[in-house]
This record gives sequence, structure tokens and C-alpha cells, in this order.
Amino acid sequence: MTISQLRAFLAALEHGSFTAASVHLELTQASVSELVSRLERELGVALFTRGSRRLVPTEAAIELRPHAAQAVSAVRNGIDTIDALTSLERGTCTFGVLRNAAYYDLADLVENFHHRHPNVRVRLIGINSALVARSIAEGEIEAGLLVLPIDEAGLDVRPLFRDEVLYASSTRPAEAGPVSIEEASAAKLVLYDAFAGWDDPTRRQLRERARWNGLTIEPAIEVENVETALSLVAAGAADTIVSRTIAESAGFPDTIRTAPFAEPMHDTIALVQREGVLLSPATKQLAELAERMLRERIDEHQGRTSVV
Repeated sequence: MTISQLRAFLAALEHGSFTAASVHLELTQASVSELVSRLERELGVALFTRGSRRLVPTEAAIELRPHAAQAVSAVRNGIDTIDALTSLERGTCTFGVLRNAAYYDLADLVENFHHRHPNVRVRLIGINSALVARSIAEGEIEAGLLVLPIDEAGLDVRPLFRDEVLYASSTRPAEAGPVSIEEASAAKLVLYDAFAGWDDPTRRQLRERARWNGLTIEPAIEVENVETALSLVAAGAADTIVSRTIAESAGFPDTIRTAPFAEPMHDTIALVQREGVLLSPATKQLAELAERMLRERIDEHQGRTSVV
């Protein structure tokens, strides 16, 4: 069994035909077909049912896939590691972060990383956690710091800490106490992350809690950024929800009051990568730096966040 055979197998599995796999691998169609056939002979099983239009993977192919991906990834990362030793950590890392990363002291993550590893190219993707999870599962992003829950299968999820979700309003009386889900359901709300919608992990928690109680949550206003939502809340146009970290940030409007939910709700921040695939050296170092920065933040604010 060779790495070339495994790469040909994975390409055929991903692209659905030997022709498409050959274009991806920059080999001839006959070469890709022969590499897969050799692998099948060595394993003693058929990996594909050859159809007229598309290769159909067998059960054996599905079972082999994660092991083949890990083997190919390990060899590629081994080569990258040697390159790093001889070229001052040359390479590229692609990493996803929370949409509101600045509030978690991660705004300077790239600056810190680039200062330590100036020869590494960095792609930092800051979109909603649900979309980052999807991109990691599809191999577009190597790893990321996300808010849970997420649904994508095939991901290795390592929770780091929890951040309480609070109700934010400029019109609700300060002495009203904790917020029930009934009150939240009846309120006029502005919710952010409009593009992700109810796939957003925090919004998803709110909707599921309402459903458990036979209620619905329908925002009166949807915007993309939390800052826009907070401006509307400060103006008295609607209420919203925010993490405690955002509520205690320096730029949080003074006119907005926050209250916990009667049944506490939390965002869980986790480090996520594809299951069974080793990170490239550059991305591994960026992930370690991001986790270390978050751990330092937890040590500074033990009363506001909790370790998972």
C-alpha cells in the first residue's frame, strides 16, 4: 500500500469519478484507475461500484476513508514539519474564529502569531460558528474556535470554557430580576447573525428552550452585527441577548441593563478540527496560541467564565 494509492482513492471518493480525480491530482485517468485497482487487489475488496456516470463507494470504502485521510495527512504534515525546520516555519494556516472574536481578546491573535512566525501565511476566517463548522467539515478550514452547539459530523470537538448568555434591555426595570423564557418569547427582540439565522448556536439555544415550553421566538428585527443590535437596544427599539463577555466589555452602552435567564444559558467555546486529520504545523501552532490566550483570559476573569 502506498500513499499515492491512498491519495488516488480519496480523490476518486471525493470527486466521484476517475476522470475528475485525475484532473485534481494532475495525473492521467488511467493512472488513477490503476492506483485504485492496485489498492483494491491488496485489500482484497472492491472500493467502488463502477457505474456509467459516477463511482459509487462500497461499505469498505466508507470504512477506509478516515484511515486513508489520516495517513495522507500525516505524511503531508511530516513534510511540512521538515520544511518548517529548514525554512523558519514556512507554510500557510487557515483558522476560524468566533464572529465576535475581539470581545474574547483574540483581535491580536494574528499579530502575535505573525510576530513569532513571520514567514507563515495566515488566513483567519471570522464568520458565524455554524458556518465555520461546516467549512471545517468540508476541509476548507483546518480548525477553529467555535461556539457550541454545532451539528456537523466528523469533527473533533474539545470544549474550553463557558460564557453566560444574558438578556439585554434599556427599557426593562432593573429590579425585575432574572428573565423567564416566557418573557423573552413575548418581548420585541433584535437578534444578530442574520445570515446564519437559527443555525447560530446561541440563537438556536434560545429557540430550543422556547420550544421545550411550547413557545416560539420570532425576532422583530434581524441584523448582522452585535454592535448594530446593541445600538437599537440602547435606543429602546428592542431587546437582545449577549454573552457576559460582551456585556462587560469597555464599549458596551451604559444605558443597557443585563439580566441572567431564570434558567441559566451559556455559550460553550470549543476548539474544533476534522476528526482523524492531523493539523498542519502552522495551524497547530496558531491553535495552541489561541487556546493559550483564552486560558489567560479565563485566569483573569474567573468570576465571569467557567472552565469546561
